[in-house]
Formats: sequence, structure tokens, C-alpha cells
Amino acid sequence: MNYNTQNAKIASITEKTLIVGIDVGSETHYARAFDWRNYEYSKKPFAFNNDEAGFASFKAWMEDIAEKHGKEAVIPGMEPTGHYWLNLGAYLQEQGMKPVHVNPHHVKKSKELDDNNPNKNDRKDPKTIAGLVNEGRFSYPYIPTGIYAEIRNLSNLRIQTQEELTRIKNRIVRWFCIYFPEIKDVYKSPDAVSGMMVIKKAPLPCDIKELGVDGVNQVWRDAKLKGAGLKRARTLVSAAEHSIGSTEAPGSARIEIRNLLNDYEVYKNRMDDLMQEIEEKLSEIPYIDKLMEIKGIGLKTVSCFIAEVGDICRFDNPKQLQKLAGYAIVADSSGKHNGESRISHRGRKRLRYALYEAAISVIAKNKEFKEIYDYYRRRSQNPLKKMQSVIAIACKLIRIFYTILTKGVDYDGQKMLSDIVRPETIMAA
Repeated sequence: MNYNTQNAKIASITEKTLIVGIDVGSETHYARAFDWRNYEYSKKPFAFNNDEAGFASFKAWMEDIAEKHGKEAVIPGMEPTGHYWLNLGAYLQEQGMKPVHVNPHHVKKSKELDDNNPNKNDRKDPKTIAGLVNEGRFSYPYIPTGIYAEIRNLSNLRIQTQEELTRIKNRIVRWFCIYFPEIKDVYKSPDAVSGMMVIKKAPLPCDIKELGVDGVNQVWRDAKLKGAGLKRARTLVSAAEHSIGSTEAPGSARIEIRNLLNDYEVYKNRMDDLMQEIEEKLSEIPYIDKLMEIKGIGLKTVSCFIAEVGDICRFDNPKQLQKLAGYAIVADSSGKHNGESRISHRGRKRLRYALYEAAISVIAKNKEFKEIYDYYRRRSQNPLKKMQSVIAIACKLIRIFYTILTKGVDYDGQKMLSDIVRPETIMAA
């Protein structure tokens, strides 16, 4: 049953339903109670703290109003204000209620309907939120539990760690540009293993010159590093001898690069540990191994997909996933005007980005997806632009992921190609 349509949401609100609008804050929340006709039962906003005692008093307040007015069900509605709603939402869910979310954009646009005043305050917002809930303009938040909660938290930690790694790498590149710009002619990547080994021992070009070719090579031999020898050592020392890098404040420069390299190593090890933990947790979800068998799909893509989607069984069809990712197609037409369609960009940004990156990967590494991409770009009827084709591949991946995870079938590239409807082939026949 599709309970996500507006009609289904409106149908869930009856004469026996108590609607509670909640304005979420960091320390104090405010609530107002209404019936299905927007008649208010609360004389003034009920304020309660963001703690155990506050939640208990809020529950008692709702139960008292529900009993007094003969209500059998309670629908608490709130704005998803950052992370402040999480504990309250989990508490309400544990109490057998279904907390719902209203779009903050909708609240901002509709708060003037009552008094034609854009003022924002603790009394007005709960009423606006409750009104939107009463109209069915809400969504059911997904609070993952069990293994899905673990994977979401681990994925968030991985992304945060990756951001720190990128930030540190950028600072390392900046340091090289100031003190040793010629190193980019020796190493394409600033975090090359052999290069970082030498820089730890001899940070500045003058230190590398003093170390010499044999000294640089010995650093690699002591570490039993393969793939770097005398030829690379000569190139590095030669670059140091002809460096135009700054020679001012050498002491602080050595401290800076030492700290950066230590930070990089810490976050790199943390990333490795997180990826190992994510792989172990993902193995507990059915059919994940079948997703990993698709050429071009890796562990990071699958982990981000599961982290953002959660339990796939809560979706009735892949179109709901497409909407969740912000890949729903938005038309721009009115009367005789037919504008260019675009994606909505309304949804989970990380999921949209992960699917986009996955689409780029499978186009480059998977021959079946490459063929589909070329077909979209070169078909005689309605050929797509480059970005449109990539988005079409991302949506194709959504449907494939959904089918594999819900039915447990194996990925079949040839079947995928044969399922594509080609208008020119039909016309020729």
C-alpha cells in the first residue's frame, strides 16, 4: 500500500485524531494541539524542555487533551530543525506515535495565511505546522534502527574523515607550493608513499640535498618499499637542487609539514578502519554481495546508498527512491510553452552525489552501461545531452539496485540492454 500520497495522508486524519504542532528548539520545544478542523484545544503554547522530564510532561499533556476530547490517535508534526528533533522523534516513536515532518520552506511560505504577517515566534509556528499536517502536506521521517543505524553513522563518519583528509591534502599542497614547488614534477600526487617517507626525514629542499641520492634511496630500502629506487632518488634530489622554494623560517616550516603529515597518517588509518568496519556491517544485509558484483560499483557507493536509503523494503517502487535522491523529473510547461525538463534536486544530497559518481564509474568501466550511455547520446529521436545521459544512467542504477535488493536476482547486463525500448527499432519493424 502506498501510504505516501497526499490522499492517504489526509485519510489518516479523522475526527478521532489529535494534531500537535511542535516548534523544535535546541533546549526548549513549544507545542499546540488542534483537531481535524484546525480547532485549537490548547489555550497557549505548551513549553517543555529537551530532556527526559520535559518529554514525560509533553506526553502527559497530549494524553490529557486526547482523553478530554475523545481522541484516539495523535499525530505530532515538526520541522526537521537540524539534529534537534532526533531525540524527540525517537521518543515519540517509542511511545507508539508516528511523528511527521513538514517542509521548512512550506512553513515559511504559509505562515502569513492567518494574519498576513511574516513574523516568526514560538506561538505562531506550531499552529502553521499543525495546519500543514492537517492538509496532508507532511512526510514520514525515517529513523533507522539496528544495522541500518550502524551503517548510516559509519557512513557519516567516513564522509567526515574524507573531508578532513581532503583538507589536510590541500594544506600539504599549499606547503609544497611555498617551500618545494618542484616536487610536483617528481610526484603527481602529494600523498605519494615514497615522497612522504622522504619529506618526513628531510622536509625542505636543503635537507634533501644534504641527504643525497644514496640517503634518499636508503630511506626507501629501510622501509622495504618497492617501486622506488636510484632513478627516482636522483630525480628528487635534482629537483631539490634547483628549487626556488622559500628559505625563510625553515624551523617553523619543518614543524608545519611534520604536523600535517602526522595528521594525514592519523586520518588515513582512521579511514582504513572505518572502511573495514563498514564492509563487515554491510555483509549482514541480504544480497549486498550481488551489488558489489556489478563492474564499476564499489564499497563506498554501496555503503552510501544503504546509509541514505536504509531498509529498501519500506519503498513500494524505485520511483520513490528516485524522488528521495532528488532525481525526479520536473517539467516546465504552460499552455503552448514547453520548457526544458530538469531534475528536482529535492532529496538527500549525499545519495544523489553517490549515484552520480557511480554513474560516471560504470560508464567508464562497464561495457553495458557504456553502450546505454552512447545510445542515449546518439539516438535519432530525442538524443540527450552529456549530463542528461549521466542522470539517466544514475536513475537506471536506482532501478537495478532496487530490483537486486528486493528480489535477490543477479545482475544481468545483457538483459538490461534487451529491456531498453528503442523507438527507431519499433518503427523499422
